[in-house]
Amino acid sequence: MTPNAKGALFALTAFGIFATHDVVIKYLGATYSPFQVIFFSTLMSFPLVSFMMMRDPLPGTLRPVHPWWTAIRTTAAMLNGMCAFYAFTVLPLAQTYAILFASPLLITLISIPLLGEQVGWRRGAAVMVGLVGVLVVLRPGSHPLSMGHLAAMGSAVFGALSAIIVRKVGNDERSVVLLLYPMVANFIVVGVLMTFVYRPMPLLDLGAGATISLLGFFAGLCLIMAYKTGQAAIVAPMQYSQIIWATAYGYLLFDETIDTFTVIGAGIIIASGVYIVARESSNDDSQTPVLRTRSRGYGASFRIAPFLNRARRGPQGPSDTPAE
Repeated sequence: MTPNAKGALFALTAFGIFATHDVVIKYLGATYSPFQVIFFSTLMSFPLVSFMMMRDPLPGTLRPVHPWWTAIRTTAAMLNGMCAFYAFTVLPLAQTYAILFASPLLITLISIPLLGEQVGWRRGAAVMVGLVGVLVVLRPGSHPLSMGHLAAMGSAVFGALSAIIVRKVGNDERSVVLLLYPMVANFIVVGVLMTFVYRPMPLLDLGAGATISLLGFFAGLCLIMAYKTGQAAIVAPMQYSQIIWATAYGYLLFDETIDTFTVIGAGIIIASGVYIVARESSNDDSQTPVLRTRSRGYGASFRIAPFLNRARRGPQGPSDTPAE
């Protein structure tokens, strides 16, 4: 098996596990507030993150070099998680993924003012086509947009903003700072919000919260292996396989069906995303905002990207921009 084939296989495994992770979120969301689900999944991620952080060989403090950018990014990561968890709770899985797939398109747009990226007319046109795909999924005017639709769009926007900020300051900030601050903020802020909507959780549901953390952890490890083994241009589009998992899980577990407009819109969004990744993979490495912001995360559990970059360059390598 070629390295790219192995990378694609690891990526498909990772995103299959991530889809299962989102199913557990949806299961808990039927009973508990997203704040409560986020709080307990974050709480149970701390031991896993601690083991990962023990391997960080770099000296220094946990004070950010860019406190304001770190604060904005931390806020965006929190809102990203809140919006995503709520959207998974109230929308069909496939429809949620179709909207979240707009995030790479938004990363390309936001990279223009924040990073000064040069986006040519081909990539610009691909972004516009992809956003048309989002409109096909949402179909504004045909029926009222729900809070779930707005939350999914909010997650795509906040996720893209968070990723771009990491790209902007990641060369200066320690990976552990980028990793830890959103988790601590989630623990404090979401913990306070949870007190207003808290419901006692039996042992089974607490175990489901721990499962969210474990699935995110193991999926992250698979994604690290995918990017160590295969080229980013091969691995990155594998995220779109989640729409297949979402359709199957939705049908089997939640009695969901995928409508024609969601299929068409998701197809347009995926085609646009794949085209952008293909274009960026053929350009100079400094002009690849999507490929450099390629790992998944919704703000509730740890980010694997700092470790992904370290695994790729070795523990003593130069600083590199962590992905989101």
